[in-house]
Amino acid sequence: MNTEIPDDAVCWQAVQTRDAAMDGRFFYGVMTTGVYCRPSCASRQPLRRNLRFYRDAASAERDGLRPCKRCKPRDPAAGAEAARIAEVCRYIETHVDAKLSLAALAQRAHLSPFHFQRRFKAIVGLSPREYADACRLKTLRRELRAAPSLSDAIYGAGYGSGSRVYERIDTRLGMTPAEYRAGGQGVAISYACGQTPLGQILIGASDRGICFLQFGDDDASLIAALRSEYPQARIAAMAPVRAPQFHDWMQRLGEHLAGRRPQLELPLHTRGTAFQLEVWKYLQTIPYGEVRSYSEVAAAIGKPSAVRAVASACARNHVALLVPCHRVIRGDGALSGYRWGLERKRVLIDQERATRGGR
Repeated sequence: MNTEIPDDAVCWQAVQTRDAAMDGRFFYGVMTTGVYCRPSCASRQPLRRNLRFYRDAASAERDGLRPCKRCKPRDPAAGAEAARIAEVCRYIETHVDAKLSLAALAQRAHLSPFHFQRRFKAIVGLSPREYADACRLKTLRRELRAAPSLSDAIYGAGYGSGSRVYERIDTRLGMTPAEYRAGGQGVAISYACGQTPLGQILIGASDRGICFLQFGDDDASLIAALRSEYPQARIAAMAPVRAPQFHDWMQRLGEHLAGRRPQLELPLHTRGTAFQLEVWKYLQTIPYGEVRSYSEVAAAIGKPSAVRAVASACARNHVALLVPCHRVIRGDGALSGYRWGLERKRVLIDQERATRGGR
Protein backbone atom coordinates (compact mmCIF):
# COMPACT_ATOMS: atom_id res chain seq x y z
CA MET A 1 0.00 0.00 0.00
CA ASN A 2 1.19 3.52 -0.81
CA THR A 3 1.84 5.21 2.54
CA GLU A 4 1.49 8.72 1.08
CA ILE A 5 -2.04 10.03 1.46
CA PRO A 6 -3.27 12.11 -1.54
CA ASP A 7 -3.93 15.79 -0.97
CA ASP A 8 -7.34 16.86 0.30
CA ALA A 9 -8.67 17.94 -3.10
CA VAL A 10 -7.89 14.54 -4.62
CA CYS A 11 -9.42 12.75 -1.64
CA TRP A 12 -12.60 14.82 -1.81
CA GLN A 13 -12.95 14.17 -5.54
CA ALA A 14 -12.57 10.43 -4.90
CA VAL A 15 -15.29 10.52 -2.25
CA GLN A 16 -17.64 12.44 -4.56
CA THR A 17 -17.16 9.94 -7.38
CA ARG A 18 -16.92 6.89 -5.08
CA ASP A 19 -13.66 6.02 -6.79
CA ALA A 20 -12.89 2.40 -5.96
CA ALA A 21 -9.39 2.81 -7.40
CA MET A 22 -8.60 4.98 -4.37
CA ASP A 23 -9.63 2.33 -1.84
CA GLY A 24 -6.62 1.54 0.31
CA ARG A 25 -4.96 4.90 -0.43
CA PHE A 26 -6.92 6.65 2.33
CA PHE A 27 -10.08 6.55 4.47
CA TYR A 28 -12.48 9.37 5.21
CA GLY A 29 -14.09 10.05 8.57
CA VAL A 30 -17.45 11.76 9.01
CA MET A 31 -17.09 13.72 12.21
CA THR A 32 -20.83 14.29 12.70
CA THR A 33 -21.63 10.56 12.71
CA GLY A 34 -18.39 9.16 14.13
CA VAL A 35 -17.89 6.69 11.25
CA TYR A 36 -15.01 6.20 8.82
CA CYS A 37 -15.35 4.73 5.32
CA ARG A 38 -13.61 3.74 2.11
CA PRO A 39 -13.74 6.25 -0.79
CA SER A 40 -16.08 3.88 -2.69
CA CYS A 41 -18.61 3.56 0.15
CA ALA A 42 -22.22 3.45 -1.12
CA SER A 43 -23.58 5.41 1.85
CA ARG A 44 -24.99 8.91 1.43
CA GLN A 45 -22.31 11.48 0.75
CA PRO A 46 -21.45 13.78 3.65
CA LEU A 47 -20.63 17.47 3.49
CA ARG A 48 -17.01 18.37 2.81
CA ARG A 49 -16.64 20.39 6.00
CA ASN A 50 -17.59 17.35 8.09
CA LEU A 51 -14.86 15.13 6.60
CA ARG A 52 -11.37 14.30 7.75
CA PHE A 53 -8.99 12.12 5.72
CA TYR A 54 -6.80 9.39 7.19
CA ARG A 55 -3.90 7.32 5.93
CA ASP A 56 -5.07 4.13 7.60
CA ALA A 57 -7.85 2.66 9.71
CA ALA A 58 -5.80 2.86 12.89
CA SER A 59 -5.43 6.64 12.53
CA ALA A 60 -9.20 7.04 12.16
CA GLU A 61 -9.87 4.88 15.19
CA ARG A 62 -7.39 6.86 17.28
CA ASP A 63 -9.69 9.83 16.68
CA GLY A 64 -12.60 7.85 18.12
CA LEU A 65 -14.20 6.85 14.80
CA ARG A 66 -15.75 3.43 14.23
CA PRO A 67 -15.69 1.43 10.97
CA CYS A 68 -18.65 1.80 8.61
CA LYS A 69 -20.95 -1.24 8.63
CA ARG A 70 -21.62 -0.90 4.91
CA CYS A 71 -18.16 -0.72 3.32
CA LYS A 72 -16.35 -2.51 6.20
CA PRO A 73 -13.05 -0.61 5.81
CA ARG A 74 -11.09 -3.20 7.82
CA ASP A 75 -12.18 -6.09 5.59
CA PRO A 76 -10.12 -6.28 2.36
CA ALA A 77 -12.65 -8.51 0.59
CA ALA A 78 -15.56 -6.22 1.47
CA GLY A 79 -13.94 -3.25 -0.27
CA ALA A 80 -14.12 -4.68 -3.77
CA GLU A 81 -17.67 -5.90 -3.22
CA ALA A 82 -18.84 -2.54 -1.87
CA ALA A 83 -17.31 -0.79 -4.88
CA ARG A 84 -19.23 -3.04 -7.27
CA ILE A 85 -22.47 -2.39 -5.38
CA ALA A 86 -21.81 1.36 -5.54
CA GLU A 87 -21.37 1.11 -9.32
CA VAL A 88 -24.71 -0.71 -9.59
CA CYS A 89 -26.36 2.10 -7.57
CA ARG A 90 -25.06 4.67 -10.03
CA TYR A 91 -26.36 2.53 -12.89
CA ILE A 92 -29.83 2.30 -11.36
CA GLU A 93 -29.94 6.07 -10.79
CA THR A 94 -29.24 6.75 -14.47
CA HIS A 95 -31.66 4.10 -15.82
CA VAL A 96 -34.85 4.73 -13.80
CA ASP A 97 -37.01 4.38 -16.93
CA ALA A 98 -35.58 0.95 -17.86
CA LYS A 99 -36.69 -2.52 -16.79
CA LEU A 100 -33.91 -3.63 -14.46
CA SER A 101 -34.00 -7.33 -13.68
CA LEU A 102 -32.30 -8.73 -10.61
CA ALA A 103 -30.26 -11.08 -12.78
CA ALA A 104 -28.95 -8.26 -14.97
CA LEU A 105 -27.98 -6.12 -11.96
CA ALA A 106 -26.32 -9.08 -10.26
CA GLN A 107 -24.30 -9.72 -13.40
CA ARG A 108 -23.00 -6.14 -13.29
CA ALA A 109 -21.79 -6.78 -9.74
CA HIS A 110 -20.27 -10.16 -10.67
CA LEU A 111 -22.41 -11.90 -8.07
CA SER A 112 -25.13 -14.53 -8.12
CA PRO A 113 -28.67 -13.05 -7.92
CA PHE A 114 -29.18 -14.49 -4.42
CA HIS A 115 -25.90 -13.19 -3.03
CA PHE A 116 -26.31 -9.85 -4.83
CA GLN A 117 -29.78 -9.31 -3.35
CA ARG A 118 -28.52 -10.05 0.16
CA ARG A 119 -25.32 -8.00 -0.09
CA PHE A 120 -27.00 -5.04 -1.81
CA LYS A 121 -29.50 -4.70 1.03
CA ALA A 122 -26.78 -5.10 3.68
CA ILE A 123 -24.64 -2.36 2.11
CA VAL A 124 -27.27 0.09 0.81
CA GLY A 125 -30.04 -0.53 3.32
CA LEU A 126 -32.65 -1.22 0.63
CA SER A 127 -33.26 -4.07 -1.77
CA PRO A 128 -32.37 -3.40 -5.45
CA ARG A 129 -36.06 -3.07 -6.25
CA GLU A 130 -36.66 -0.68 -3.37
CA TYR A 131 -33.66 1.40 -4.43
CA ALA A 132 -34.95 1.59 -8.01
CA ASP A 133 -38.42 2.53 -6.73
CA ALA A 134 -36.89 5.28 -4.57
CA CYS A 135 -35.01 6.69 -7.58
CA ARG A 136 -38.19 6.56 -9.69
CA LEU A 137 -40.18 8.21 -6.90
CA LYS A 138 -37.70 11.07 -6.76
CA THR A 139 -38.16 11.56 -10.50
CA LEU A 140 -41.95 11.46 -10.11
CA ARG A 141 -41.88 14.19 -7.49
CA ARG A 142 -39.88 16.36 -9.86
CA GLU A 143 -42.26 15.59 -12.72
CA LEU A 144 -45.34 16.38 -10.61
CA ARG A 145 -43.99 19.88 -10.11
CA ALA A 146 -43.14 20.45 -13.77
CA ALA A 147 -45.30 18.23 -16.00
CA PRO A 148 -48.41 19.75 -17.63
CA SER A 149 -50.62 16.83 -16.54
CA LEU A 150 -50.71 13.94 -14.09
CA SER A 151 -50.34 11.40 -16.91
CA ASP A 152 -47.29 13.19 -18.30
CA ALA A 153 -45.70 13.14 -14.83
CA ILE A 154 -46.38 9.41 -14.33
CA TYR A 155 -45.02 8.32 -17.69
CA GLY A 156 -42.16 10.83 -17.54
CA ALA A 157 -41.01 9.15 -14.31
CA GLY A 158 -40.83 5.76 -16.00
CA TYR A 159 -44.07 4.21 -14.71
CA GLY A 160 -45.87 2.04 -17.23
CA SER A 161 -49.34 2.92 -15.98
CA GLY A 162 -51.17 5.07 -13.47
CA SER A 163 -52.32 2.02 -11.53
CA ARG A 164 -48.71 1.07 -10.77
CA VAL A 165 -48.21 4.47 -9.15
CA TYR A 166 -51.19 4.01 -6.85
CA GLU A 167 -50.23 0.42 -6.00
CA ARG A 168 -46.50 0.87 -5.48
CA ILE A 169 -45.80 4.34 -4.09
CA ASP A 170 -48.94 5.56 -2.38
CA THR A 171 -47.61 5.52 1.18
CA ARG A 172 -44.14 6.80 0.29
CA LEU A 173 -45.37 9.78 -1.71
CA GLY A 174 -47.59 10.63 1.25
CA MET A 175 -50.82 10.73 -0.73
CA THR A 176 -51.97 9.67 -4.16
CA PRO A 177 -50.67 11.83 -7.04
CA ALA A 178 -54.13 13.31 -7.63
CA GLU A 179 -54.44 14.28 -3.97
CA TYR A 180 -50.88 15.57 -4.07
CA ARG A 181 -51.77 17.99 -6.85
CA ALA A 182 -55.09 18.95 -5.20
CA GLY A 183 -53.52 19.69 -1.82
CA GLY A 184 -55.21 16.84 0.08
CA GLN A 185 -58.70 18.33 0.16
CA GLY A 186 -61.60 16.07 1.10
CA VAL A 187 -59.62 13.55 3.14
CA ALA A 188 -61.50 12.06 6.13
CA ILE A 189 -59.44 11.91 9.35
CA SER A 190 -60.30 10.13 12.59
CA TYR A 191 -58.38 10.77 15.80
CA ALA A 192 -57.72 9.40 19.29
CA CYS A 193 -55.59 10.57 22.21
CA GLY A 194 -53.25 8.60 24.46
CA GLN A 195 -50.48 8.89 27.04
CA THR A 196 -46.77 8.19 26.46
CA PRO A 197 -43.63 8.62 28.60
CA LEU A 198 -43.11 11.95 26.80
CA GLY A 199 -46.61 13.24 27.45
CA GLN A 200 -50.05 13.27 25.88
CA ILE A 201 -50.27 12.55 22.15
CA LEU A 202 -52.95 12.64 19.49
CA ILE A 203 -52.94 10.29 16.51
CA GLY A 204 -54.91 11.30 13.44
CA ALA A 205 -55.37 8.84 10.59
CA SER A 206 -57.01 8.63 7.19
CA ASP A 207 -58.10 5.35 5.65
CA ARG A 208 -54.54 4.87 4.37
CA GLY A 209 -52.41 5.75 7.36
CA ILE A 210 -51.33 8.16 10.07
CA CYS A 211 -51.33 11.80 8.98
CA PHE A 212 -50.93 13.50 12.38
CA LEU A 213 -48.98 12.47 15.48
CA GLN A 214 -48.12 15.21 17.95
CA PHE A 215 -47.30 15.72 21.60
CA GLY A 216 -49.22 18.24 23.69
CA ASP A 217 -50.45 19.24 27.13
CA ASP A 218 -54.11 18.27 26.78
CA ASP A 219 -56.60 16.74 24.36
CA ALA A 220 -58.35 20.00 23.51
CA SER A 221 -55.21 21.77 22.30
CA LEU A 222 -54.15 18.72 20.28
CA ILE A 223 -57.55 18.46 18.57
CA ALA A 224 -57.37 22.19 17.77
CA ALA A 225 -53.90 21.67 16.28
CA LEU A 226 -55.21 18.82 14.12
CA ARG A 227 -58.06 20.96 12.78
CA SER A 228 -55.64 23.82 12.12
CA GLU A 229 -53.28 21.51 10.22
CA TYR A 230 -56.08 20.05 8.07
CA PRO A 231 -58.72 22.80 7.78
CA GLN A 232 -60.25 21.24 4.63
CA ALA A 233 -60.49 17.69 5.97
CA ARG A 234 -63.49 15.92 7.51
CA ILE A 235 -62.37 15.31 11.10
CA ALA A 236 -64.09 13.13 13.72
CA ALA A 237 -63.21 11.06 16.79
CA MET A 238 -62.03 7.55 16.01
CA ALA A 239 -64.87 5.04 15.84
CA PRO A 240 -64.87 2.16 18.37
CA VAL A 241 -64.32 -0.34 15.55
CA ARG A 242 -60.83 1.12 15.05
CA ALA A 243 -59.88 0.97 18.75
CA PRO A 244 -57.81 -2.25 18.41
CA GLN A 245 -55.74 -0.63 15.65
CA PHE A 246 -55.19 2.47 17.80
CA HIS A 247 -54.10 0.34 20.76
CA ASP A 248 -51.66 -1.52 18.51
CA TRP A 249 -50.18 1.80 17.36
CA MET A 250 -49.88 2.99 20.96
CA GLN A 251 -48.16 -0.23 22.00
CA ARG A 252 -45.63 0.15 19.20
CA LEU A 253 -45.02 3.79 20.10
CA GLY A 254 -44.45 2.84 23.73
CA GLU A 255 -41.98 0.11 22.76
CA HIS A 256 -40.19 2.55 20.44
CA LEU A 257 -39.87 5.20 23.14
CA ALA A 258 -38.55 2.55 25.55
CA GLY A 259 -35.89 1.50 23.03
CA ARG A 260 -37.36 -1.97 22.40
CA ARG A 261 -38.53 -1.24 18.84
CA PRO A 262 -35.92 0.87 16.98
CA GLN A 263 -37.74 0.61 13.65
CA LEU A 264 -41.15 2.23 14.02
CA GLU A 265 -42.95 1.05 10.89
CA LEU A 266 -46.48 2.42 10.82
CA PRO A 267 -48.54 3.45 7.75
CA LEU A 268 -48.19 7.10 6.75
CA HIS A 269 -50.45 9.41 4.77
CA THR A 270 -48.75 12.79 5.07
CA ARG A 271 -49.61 16.11 3.47
CA GLY A 272 -47.05 18.73 2.48
CA THR A 273 -45.35 20.54 -0.33
CA ALA A 274 -43.14 18.61 -2.73
CA PHE A 275 -40.05 19.94 -0.96
CA GLN A 276 -41.36 19.06 2.50
CA LEU A 277 -42.22 15.52 1.40
CA GLU A 278 -38.71 15.14 -0.01
CA VAL A 279 -37.13 16.26 3.27
CA TRP A 280 -39.43 14.08 5.37
CA LYS A 281 -38.69 11.04 3.22
CA TYR A 282 -34.95 11.54 3.73
CA LEU A 283 -35.40 11.94 7.50
CA GLN A 284 -36.94 8.47 7.56
CA THR A 285 -33.65 7.05 6.23
CA ILE A 286 -31.51 8.44 9.08
CA PRO A 287 -30.51 5.35 11.12
CA TYR A 288 -31.80 4.94 14.65
CA GLY A 289 -29.31 6.46 17.09
CA GLU A 290 -27.66 8.74 14.51
CA VAL A 291 -28.10 12.44 13.74
CA ARG A 292 -27.57 14.69 10.74
CA SER A 293 -27.05 18.43 10.43
CA TYR A 294 -29.46 20.62 8.48
CA SER A 295 -26.70 21.16 5.91
CA GLU A 296 -26.20 17.42 5.50
CA VAL A 297 -29.91 16.92 4.88
CA ALA A 298 -29.93 19.70 2.29
CA ALA A 299 -26.94 18.18 0.51
CA ALA A 300 -28.41 14.68 0.65
CA ILE A 301 -31.58 15.72 -1.20
CA GLY A 302 -29.52 17.51 -3.84
CA LYS A 303 -30.23 21.08 -2.66
CA PRO A 304 -27.15 22.14 -0.66
CA SER A 305 -28.19 25.80 -0.53
CA ALA A 306 -31.63 25.06 0.93
CA VAL A 307 -30.52 24.76 4.57
CA ARG A 308 -33.11 27.20 5.90
CA ALA A 309 -35.83 25.53 3.87
CA VAL A 310 -34.83 22.17 5.36
CA ALA A 311 -35.10 23.64 8.86
CA SER A 312 -38.53 24.98 7.97
CA ALA A 313 -39.63 21.57 6.65
CA CYS A 314 -38.50 19.97 9.92
CA ALA A 315 -40.50 22.54 11.86
CA ARG A 316 -43.57 21.80 9.72
CA ASN A 317 -43.43 18.05 10.31
CA HIS A 318 -46.77 16.94 11.80
CA VAL A 319 -45.98 13.27 12.46
CA ALA A 320 -43.51 13.15 15.34
CA LEU A 321 -41.32 10.03 15.58
CA LEU A 322 -42.61 8.54 12.31
CA VAL A 323 -40.76 11.31 10.48
CA PRO A 324 -37.84 11.61 12.94
CA CYS A 325 -37.02 15.30 12.69
CA HIS A 326 -35.52 15.05 16.18
CA ARG A 327 -32.48 13.42 14.50
CA VAL A 328 -31.57 16.72 12.80
CA ILE A 329 -29.30 19.07 14.73
CA ARG A 330 -27.16 22.11 14.04
CA GLY A 331 -23.76 21.73 12.39
CA ASP A 332 -22.00 22.64 15.65
CA GLY A 333 -23.76 19.82 17.48
CA ALA A 334 -26.34 21.98 19.27
CA LEU A 335 -29.88 20.61 19.37
CA SER A 336 -31.65 23.73 17.99
CA GLY A 337 -35.43 23.92 17.68
CA TYR A 338 -38.02 21.15 18.01
CA ARG A 339 -41.70 21.97 17.76
CA TRP A 340 -42.49 19.66 20.71
CA GLY A 341 -39.76 21.07 22.96
CA LEU A 342 -35.99 20.71 23.24
CA GLU A 343 -36.30 18.54 26.35
CA ARG A 344 -38.24 15.92 24.39
CA LYS A 345 -35.67 16.13 21.59
CA ARG A 346 -32.82 15.59 24.05
CA VAL A 347 -34.57 12.60 25.63
CA LEU A 348 -35.26 11.00 22.25
CA ILE A 349 -31.67 11.38 21.01
CA ASP A 350 -30.15 10.19 24.31
CA GLN A 351 -32.49 7.18 24.43
CA GLU A 352 -31.66 6.15 20.87
CA ARG A 353 -27.91 6.54 21.37
CA ALA A 354 -28.01 4.57 24.62
CA THR A 355 -30.05 1.77 23.03
CA ARG A 356 -27.89 1.63 19.93
CA GLY A 357 -24.72 1.60 22.01
CA GLY A 358 -25.97 -1.32 24.06
CA ARG A 359 -26.71 -3.52 21.08
